[in-house]
This record gives sequence, structure tokens and C-alpha cells, in this order.
Amino acid sequence: MNLSTRKKWDTAAQGYDLLTRGTDQRWAQHKAHFFSPMQGKVLFLAAGTGLDFKFFPSQQDITAIDISPKMVKLARQRAIEDYDGIIDIHEMDVHQMLFPDETFDQIYTACTLCSIPNPVEGLIHLRRVLKPHGELHMFEHTASHYPPFNLILNMMSPLMSRFGPEMNRDTVTNVRRAGFAIHRVENLHLDILKVICATRGKI
Repeated sequence: MNLSTRKKWDTAAQGYDLLTRGTDQRWAQHKAHFFSPMQGKVLFLAAGTGLDFKFFPSQQDITAIDISPKMVKLARQRAIEDYDGIIDIHEMDVHQMLFPDETFDQIYTACTLCSIPNPVEGLIHLRRVLKPHGELHMFEHTASHYPPFNLILNMMSPLMSRFGPEMNRDTVTNVRRAGFAIHRVENLHLDILKVICATRGKI
């Protein structure tokens, strides 16, 4: 368990909904579309306070994890209040997941890979628990290929990472480095907010 990461998100938990209200509303339509293919045995990485639960398709059976016990407590309450299916939420570090190999049909992440201390290692662990023909679906903000934007992201990241995400990660490259086969990359806002869809790749 990465204790510094857990402490950071425990600290953020109480004010997280207020802090992210603007982006939650801004990307609501995109997120509803992003989560719409959910089916089968699903893992949702980094449940947070459960703000994304309202975008999940109805009547699914979902497993979610988060490293922060305070986030998990809030998410469990929101799962009861806001969702009509099953969301089984665990306090767990993606680097130390207890699930057996090849457990899940689909894995979803939403603005998560920017906050994992070692993103490639985390992705490798996700690949381990994904079934051979399973799917990885990611809604992530990433580094930009446009120098002016990337300069701003590089300047912001040292400060932002103290309280939350690193804004300048090359997540597409990291997904490939972890062994996944990428099938689609869609830019939602310039090239700093992306939907990435991948499969497990060669075993």
C-alpha cells in the first residue's frame, strides 16, 4: 500500500465533490457515453467519492476499488443512494490487487492514471486481472503534443501532484508499454482529454 498516496486522497476526500463540481458537469454527456458499453464482470479503478456512479448503465454488477478509506466510505454511501445495480467497493491499491488473474471482462478508468505513482506498473497489474479477450476503457487527461499546451501542463504538474493528478503524462504510450493493444484513441478536448480503448494484447 502506497501510504503517501492514500494520505493525499484521504485529505482530499471531504472537499472532493465541491472541487470537481465544474468538471463533473462539463464532461457529464461525454462520461455517460463513455460508460454506456459497460457489461459483464466490470472493474472500476479509483472510485473516488462515487461521482461517476450516476453515469453507469442501469442494473450492472460492478467491482470498484480505491486506495483511500475515506473515499471508499463516501463512495459506498453514494452507491446505495445513486445506483440501482450492485457496486462492490474495496479499499485496495492497484499495485497490490487481490483479484485472481483473468477475472474481469472490462476495466474502466476515469481521470485516474494521472494519479497512480507508477502508471505503467499499475497498468500491468490491470492487464493481469483482465480476461484474454477483455477490454480496457479509459477517460483520461494526458500530456499534449502541442508545445505551448505541454509547457503549461509541465509547469502545473509539480504543484497539482501535491494535491491530486499529474497533468503531463503520456498515457497512450504507457498503455502500450504495459502490453495492451490500443484500438481507439479519441480526443475529446484538444488532445489533453482522451478516450482510450484497448484489449489485453498478446499473452
